Amino acid sequence: MGSGKNGTFDVHPDLNQWAVLFVAGSSNIKAPRFIYSYVKCFHCDIKEFLLQPIEGHGLWDNKKIFGDLSKSNNYNGPVAVLTRATIRFSRLKHFWQNVPPVARKMSSAEGLILSYGIGEIPWVKQATFSIWKDTNAMKAFAYGMQQHKDVISKTRKENWYKEEMFVRFQIIGVKGFEKDIAAKMLILQPSYEEA
Repeated sequence: MGSGKNGTFDVHPDLNQWAVLFVAGSSNIKAPRFIYSYVKCFHCDIKEFLLQPIEGHGLWDNKKIFGDLSKSNNYNGPVAVLTRATIRFSRLKHFWQNVPPVARKMSSAEGLILSYGIGEIPWVKQATFSIWKDTNAMKAFAYGMQQHKDVISKTRKENWYKEEMFVRFQIIGVKGFEKDIAAKMLILQPSYEEA
């Protein structure tokens, strides 16, 4: 998937950053060889996350790609969040007019460790992958910031999305990060190594 600039949805793509999502029933997974060949050829950095979905709702291209998930749980450790939507063509202008104020607030939100804006089709199929120090910090941004609450309300009232999905993950392991950032994401759990 492509990536937007500035760690969130952005009309300008970041051509130096790409995302690949694997869904598997095992923690012993490896990326296809061509990805590692590409990385090696172009001397790219690669950052990996091993995640366990813990709650969510919605569909990705009409599929429950993470299976049947609980709509809520009591987990409050470091959390990764994937929000994804297919925006209706008739609502694209409304969506993109409302992105900048929320994106600016998100970048300075308390408890945000990192975020990436990703998507399969520019401007239409958009996703944000973010990592928060805990569920409470993520909820404070999502439901406590007025601009974000207003946008959530508009998406429902004005029917912006053809499809949407929201999933929270427990972080099992990370690779490719400085130790201090990895420690924030894992609360002193070790990063995983490939078998």
